[in-house]
Amino acid sequence: MQASMSLQETWFDDDRFHDQCGVFGVFGHAEAAHLTYLGLHALQHRGQESAGIVSSDGSRLYAERGMGHVGKVFTKSHLERLVGSMAIGHVRYSTAGESKLINAQPLRIESHRGEMAIGHNGNLVNAAQVRGDLERSGSIFQTTSDTEVILHLIALSKKASLEEAIVDALSHMEGAYSLVFLFPGKLIAVRDPRGFRPLSLGRLGSATLVTSESCALDLIDAEFVRDITPGEMVVVSEDGIASCHPFPAVTHAPCIFEYVYFARPDSLLYGRSVNVVRKRLGRELAREQPAEADLVVPVPDSGVSAALGFAEESSLPFEFGLVRNHYVGRTFIEPRQSIRHFGVKLKLNPVRNLIIGKRIVLVDDSIVRGTTSRKIVSMVRAAGAKEVHVRISCPPTTGPCHYGIDTPRRSELIASSHSVEEIRKYIQADSLGYLSRDGMYRAVGDLQADFCDACYTGNYPVRFPRESRGSMRNVARIR
Repeated sequence: MQASMSLQETWFDDDRFHDQCGVFGVFGHAEAAHLTYLGLHALQHRGQESAGIVSSDGSRLYAERGMGHVGKVFTKSHLERLVGSMAIGHVRYSTAGESKLINAQPLRIESHRGEMAIGHNGNLVNAAQVRGDLERSGSIFQTTSDTEVILHLIALSKKASLEEAIVDALSHMEGAYSLVFLFPGKLIAVRDPRGFRPLSLGRLGSATLVTSESCALDLIDAEFVRDITPGEMVVVSEDGIASCHPFPAVTHAPCIFEYVYFARPDSLLYGRSVNVVRKRLGRELAREQPAEADLVVPVPDSGVSAALGFAEESSLPFEFGLVRNHYVGRTFIEPRQSIRHFGVKLKLNPVRNLIIGKRIVLVDDSIVRGTTSRKIVSMVRAAGAKEVHVRISCPPTTGPCHYGIDTPRRSELIASSHSVEEIRKYIQADSLGYLSRDGMYRAVGDLQADFCDACYTGNYPVRFPRESRGSMRNVARIR
């Protein structure tokens, strides 16, 4: 019974990609911790397993962290203890087996440089090697997070200033990082030279804000100023805002899958509206992979914008033929007697009067293992659909991500070892069509743009030392 329940608890979530975290920061506002709390609410989609805030009144740091969603972790009394006019926050998604409070961020330490805290979105691909070197030299680690490696390197740096020590530490690291640091009296934000993960600047009155996505600024009526550019360090203090690019220039490689799935559709990302790009993905998909059908139905919520674009381009009606239950957590008790497609029915339910007797185009953002798609197709057929045509608004995902997204091993990605026709047969659809790579880039708006699309092409901008082992789960690193 226990093994069966474990499968039911996780199947829907684990047959999706998971971003590792979101970060938020405030400098120069009397309610810095409260604003950070709201910002983390807006970034909840980027991490649901733990949340934390560290604040400062200019003399010391104050921290509150916990497991679970933002609304569960923080109470009024928690926020009252987070005093000061500056704060950073973090939401995190962990890989299996590492969901522990000790790994919750922001991490806070004391060293000869004083108190410091850090929040990290990304993945340091050489963290295991650097950590091993540090441990052999006598360093003692308290977490299994690659983020802690950065703190050790900062503490060990011989550079005089904090900024120089951060640059020195990061010069030893390879991979993806969008970072926020908090020191008494200073907030620092850094984005890796390739810009794998997003990071933006905002303004609220005289306060300066840093966020993983601009949607968090909208919630608190703040102004989006600009993206922090790849390789940029922004230092915010009582002296104002200073910016520099201290790292050697390399080809930029922001994650294109942020457009396809991760970012909220109401965010601005890399200078473009996520919602606009997703609708364009759907339009390109309709041009490349048309279907003779009666109705376009999105797989909520991530398939909605692309499905709208598909419907508009193909002149087909659009309906929410699947309704998602947003109030189901990751844990529930399975009934003793088997219910067909129990897990998917907790999350999704078909609107039968819309589907029955219709040829349905089912639009989703991606297929990972194929197990979820198979269940959804079967459920839509059981609701009376005459035909089910599946359309995916990106190319087949054939490789894992090594830059801050939790993906299955390569062997678990169905498209890495099966043709489109084989996948169609497995998910039991009448037809299956993916968007091409060129179509994806046309939707973004630039065929020559520099993006990381390694999960589709296998062209990894930074090689991962243990790539042949598949997933990032093989390395002791957790956001």
